[in-house]
Amino acid sequence: MDEFARAVEATLFASASPLSTDELREHVGDGDIEIALGELSAHYEGRGIELVERGGRWHFQTAPDLAHLLRRTREEPRRLSRAATETLAIIAYHEPVSRAEIEAIRGVQISKGTLDVLMDAGWVRPAGRREAPGRPLLYATTQEFLTHFGLGSRRDLPGIDDLKAAGLLDPLDEGMFQSLGEEQLESEDEEG
Repeated sequence: MDEFARAVEATLFASASPLSTDELREHVGDGDIEIALGELSAHYEGRGIELVERGGRWHFQTAPDLAHLLRRTREEPRRLSRAATETLAIIAYHEPVSRAEIEAIRGVQISKGTLDVLMDAGWVRPAGRREAPGRPLLYATTQEFLTHFGLGSRRDLPGIDDLKAAGLLDPLDEGMFQSLGEEQLESEDEEG
């Protein structure tokens, strides 16, 4: 491993949060970051820790098959309520989305506390205001959301068929999930 790859490795290891290639370049200078990341990924493959890319950002994580060893010392977050889970799903599949749009999809009002829980978890953030009467606040998911759920991007979110196959979608949820709209992700595919 050359000195440049070692510098990239040290920077990623010492970083408190995942880093993009541009952020890495700020620390280690000019060089072929992509080649260094490829070398490091190969070097750590099959080891106790691995180098992964999530949403365009790189970080070290415990190998998935060894994660159970750390569960005793890791604080388990509290489970989200059904309302918070539904709200998070709506935001993830429709972002950016306003509170009124979330309520229209869910069919009920959401309490301010629901959005606060999601923002405190670091999974949802304010994403500006819509250019419409009243200029409603918009919400979107965060990089922490992608990292926590092991997603490279929002395009990796499961579709209806995936959820049915995993037995995670009951008949009552199916109608709500369909209203979440894979068409939102499809329209992004057409744009991007």
